[in-house]
Parts: sequence; structure tokens; C-alpha cells
Amino acid sequence: MIKYLIIDDEPIAHDIIKGYCDMLPNMKFMADCYDAIEALDYLNKQPVDLIFLDLNMPKLKGFEFLKTLASPPKVIVTTAYNEFAIEGYELNVVDYLLKPFSFERFLSAVNKVTASTPQLKQVRVENEQASANQLFLKQNNSHIQVDVNTILYIEASGNYTKVVTTLDTITIREKISTTLEMLPKEKFLQVHKSFVIATKHINRIDGNRIYIEDHTIPIGKLYKANLIQLLK
Repeated sequence: MIKYLIIDDEPIAHDIIKGYCDMLPNMKFMADCYDAIEALDYLNKQPVDLIFLDLNMPKLKGFEFLKTLASPPKVIVTTAYNEFAIEGYELNVVDYLLKPFSFERFLSAVNKVTASTPQLKQVRVENEQASANQLFLKQNNSHIQVDVNTILYIEASGNYTKVVTTLDTITIREKISTTLEMLPKEKFLQVHKSFVIATKHINRIDGNRIYIEDHTIPIGKLYKANLIQLLK
């Protein structure tokens, strides 16, 4: 687990960062600090692996605070100002997130943390193994975490793809071919130009139809060979 600390004088920034971190199973929240003095007191008692650090704070600015640490943890700067980026890289800041930042940009920064530290690389490997069946799908402005094992099938729908699970239907703006690439090949099979099925959920195959729970999936002529290979 990556133990992290948030240092920012804006409560909404804490909420956004914690919300993003809650979507990642290897992130462990330790504390909220609203100024650098409070953070120094916390770090004297409890070490962390990662700090999300704002720069423009009262009492002690972010980089001034960072210079006081003898052995600082990994740092991701989160700020509304970009003029301090060069100084940040001189202080070995892992990444520089300019507010407001998206989940994709946030995830890229966190991945740099795990990639830059041997101990955290192992954490990342273990996390990837533990979460191999988890997938984030973007529906409108939301990122929805889906257990791959609950996916029944996916269906092309114009410029979108519908991902039908045992619990819900999620519509994403992706081609069916792109969506298929995100799924484990050994668990999913394309049986029609517009349909990919989860083989574990097949109830029965009858003629040119596949039955999965209450759903009926057509089998395309060009994809029968895929199904024959599965039945072997």
C-alpha cells in the first residue's frame, strides 16, 4: 500500500484527491493537513510514502516546507500555478498537477511514483495481480470501476459501446474493437461484428444464437470459426 498525506489549505482539493485515491486499491489515506506546520508535526510522528503538496499556503509555502525535510517522501505537487514547475523538478518532485486535473492525469502521476521506487514497484506488481479483474470505464464524466467477471457481453452502438454486466449497463464512447483490447482475451470472444461475449456466462448455444441470462446474442457468419474453436 502507498501511504499518502494531503497538504493543501483548500478543503475541496482534499475531497478531490481523496476521491481519486479511493478509486485505486493500493492507496492508503493517512491524514489531512491544511498548512505546512501541521504537516511537519504529523511527519515527525508518522512516515508516509507520498505527499500531495499544494504550493500557495499560509505560514510556510510548499517548496519552503519541502526544503526543510531531511528525507522527504515522494511528492506530487498540486497547484493552480505553473510558474514554479522548474523549481519543483530541481527538488525531485515526481510530477506537477495543474488544478483542475482529470483522473487520467492524476493516475499518470501516481504511476510515476510506483515506477520510480523499487519497494513501490513491488507494491504495484502486487496490486496489478490483485486488481487484474478490475476495469475503469468512462461514462460521460464519471469513471466507473467494473469487475470484469460481472461483464456479460459488450455491444457496438454507433459511436458508442454498451457494456452489459450482471448489475448494470454502462455506455462508453469507444469502438467495440478498442473495448475488446481492454478485456482479457482468454475470457471474451467476438461472435458478431457488433457483439463480444464473456464465455463463462454462456447458458447455451442454439443455432445462430447464444443465450446469456435473459439476453440473446446473434452469431455472425464471419465469426463462427471463433465459436467452433471455443467448443473444441
